Amino acid sequence: MNLPEFRPDPASATRFLFFTGKGGVGKTSLSCATAVRLAAAGRKVLLVSTDPASNLDEVLETSLSNLPSPIPAAPGLDALNINPAAAAAAYRERLIGPMRGILPESALRSMEEQLSGSCTVEIAAFDEFSGLIGDPNVAAAYDHIVFDTAPTGHTLRLMSLAKAWDQFLDASTSGTSCLGPLAGLEKQRAIYETTVQHLADASLTTLVLVSRPQTSALREAERTSLELRALGVSHQILVINGTFSTHCPDDPTATAMANRSAAAIDRAATFIASLPTSIVPLRPVNILGISGLRILLEGDPDPDTSSLPATAPAPWSPPPMDSLARIVAAIAPAGHGVIMTMGKGGVGKTTVAAAIAVHLANLGHSVHLSTTDPAAHLAQTLDGKVNGLSLSRIDPAAETAAYSAEVIARQGPQMDDAGRALLEEDLRSPCTEEIAVFRAFAREVGRGTDRFVVLDTAPTGHTLLLLDASKAYQRELERQAGSSQPDEVLHLLDRLRDPAFTRILLVALPEATPVHEAAALKDDLHRAGIEPFAWVINQSLLGCGSCDPLLRRRELNEHRYIDEVTSKLAARTAWLPWQPHEPVGPDALAALAASPPPA
Repeated sequence: MNLPEFRPDPASATRFLFFTGKGGVGKTSLSCATAVRLAAAGRKVLLVSTDPASNLDEVLETSLSNLPSPIPAAPGLDALNINPAAAAAAYRERLIGPMRGILPESALRSMEEQLSGSCTVEIAAFDEFSGLIGDPNVAAAYDHIVFDTAPTGHTLRLMSLAKAWDQFLDASTSGTSCLGPLAGLEKQRAIYETTVQHLADASLTTLVLVSRPQTSALREAERTSLELRALGVSHQILVINGTFSTHCPDDPTATAMANRSAAAIDRAATFIASLPTSIVPLRPVNILGISGLRILLEGDPDPDTSSLPATAPAPWSPPPMDSLARIVAAIAPAGHGVIMTMGKGGVGKTTVAAAIAVHLANLGHSVHLSTTDPAAHLAQTLDGKVNGLSLSRIDPAAETAAYSAEVIARQGPQMDDAGRALLEEDLRSPCTEEIAVFRAFAREVGRGTDRFVVLDTAPTGHTLLLLDASKAYQRELERQAGSSQPDEVLHLLDRLRDPAFTRILLVALPEATPVHEAAALKDDLHRAGIEPFAWVINQSLLGCGSCDPLLRRRELNEHRYIDEVTSKLAARTAWLPWQPHEPVGPDALAALAASPPPA
């Protein structure tokens, strides 16, 4: 299928551009490269990340905050991170500040506690986001605002919040919610309404659906497209990032990679034909810094064939690493507990979690494999029954319905009509979904008392919100559902911090951004009293023996990041090779776990 390369035209670019898609497809790189291209054309551009785990700083090689900062190497370009924690603190102070000196300290403390939940973080971040779109005075100095959005599930929530909160305000009569006083929301009502209108205006907003030439990523892009169309965001384009073809037809690795890329695009032909589509070829370098970003869209000024000698890469001694099976063997004697795969979106957490679960089941253990990821594809990866292994997914809609019904059944009979109406109103809040998912997460962790539970967790930012908000969610559950809480909720933090019960495996590709984001996650977990059990370096080209110049250069680039993980970051490291065929099914997953690292 012949598709043009992605070269955004400054003359026709809309004021707002959103880059969204499955984790790890390259949203940050493409949004940054687009912003650089627009600025080079003389436009004034603001680049914004709404991802709780943003890595804009590293890609732009500039320290950023929640205020616009100029990018020295790209005149005309400013960038900022919407920091959820800082946004929540500012939001709380905006609501509580006017009450200081008027209300007693006990009342102020009660308000602060009520506004400490993760749902407050969510609405506060949306508050910042909507101001850039719906308030004409906030970003009047810019011709274009480019949003590097978080992975798909977060993006869908972020965009749906505009309508959800608007509807909630329409229905509210009590003046209170899980966010505390609704006055703070009411003041923003006009901005929220304008935000919804601008998102649906094709002359103002373009949604760039980013995918990889992979079946799962293209399916996710199609699902996202349909859901966002239902929310009124109809001006969409598709960019397939990292397409690959080779001039080495006898090279099995290069040929397999090219065939996988072409086959995935062919399978998605109907979806691709439904909207304007372009491609970005796989590049040989890490996309860091302004020069790397220019290479992403413009190509390498040095042809691949002349940038390396014709011989194989220079000898390099890989550090000691284990197979995934050996890492699992160190965990198996416990007989029960929780294993969580964590890391940047797109690094292969689902595949690693499935391989661990299959290996434990093959060793004779009782295993439950579950996911908290809104964009999960566990069933497709497992693709078969394994004795001793059960499978589930935390479905947000189902969990919310069950939680709401339970709360109404428990509290409703003791209430009068007005009290019941208030309870039902509170449960319609968008925060209820987050609370219900948290409770389900705690339930899955609690299953590890008599079996192994393997959790394919959501991308980093979402996972941290779940972990960091444990105590706040406990307070919110008590507020809505009463004082009696399930045992698994009360003991969640203790279980996560118990190294004999919970083992965290940080998964990363041997590239700059996945490794450094996993390192930041390691530091965050440390502050929460949780230490990773091991790292997994996934999809490595090390030792593949390719004759393709681009793949040889990418293999050379891996060396520094493998050294960084094994020598500085990990107590123990598992290594997994790039697979010519996606590891789907029990046999392929078992073989992947047993893959020996290069000597």
